[in-house]
Amino acid sequence: MSVLIGIGIVTTVTTFYLGRKGWHALHKMVGITPGVLTYQDDNALLSLTSINWHQLNLNKKHLKVLPDNQLLQLQRIDEKVSNYQSYQKALQAQNKTPAVTEQQFVLNKMLHTRLPEMLASHYQLVNINRSDNESNQQKKAEASELLQEALDNIEHRLDDLLKQIEIQQLQELRVMKNYIDSHNN
Repeated sequence: MSVLIGIGIVTTVTTFYLGRKGWHALHKMVGITPGVLTYQDDNALLSLTSINWHQLNLNKKHLKVLPDNQLLQLQRIDEKVSNYQSYQKALQAQNKTPAVTEQQFVLNKMLHTRLPEMLASHYQLVNINRSDNESNQQKKAEASELLQEALDNIEHRLDDLLKQIEIQQLQELRVMKNYIDSHNN
């Protein structure tokens, strides 16, 4: 009798497990995440109200004239700045005072002063004269190109800084491991 009860329990658990796996596989196949109540289409146009800024303090009015690729790039930059700030807070939590390098100072100035200024200038240039003559179109194209170069520069600097942090952390782990290994003998 206990064998039949055991077989019944195993069968029930297996059926439940396989059914759940199948249910999740079906959802994954059609591109839906089970348990998520809101669906967000990654291919849809960005809405400024749906963008959450963690670190950057940008005027939403200035962002209205930007194309989606630049908004996405600004979002990536914001996430990278957030990662960097998390690292800085973790150092402070360990009672370590991080030294500010020239690269960090310049990047901070670019992010919090120059980037908002450039976005404001770009916005004003795009909205100052709405006529579609060739001269204005060239100015708007040049403004967009200059803004794109600045965004690329900032993102590149952030990538370099985060890469330096990774290398530094890895080096510290190696030093700690070597220390521990040297005291095991």
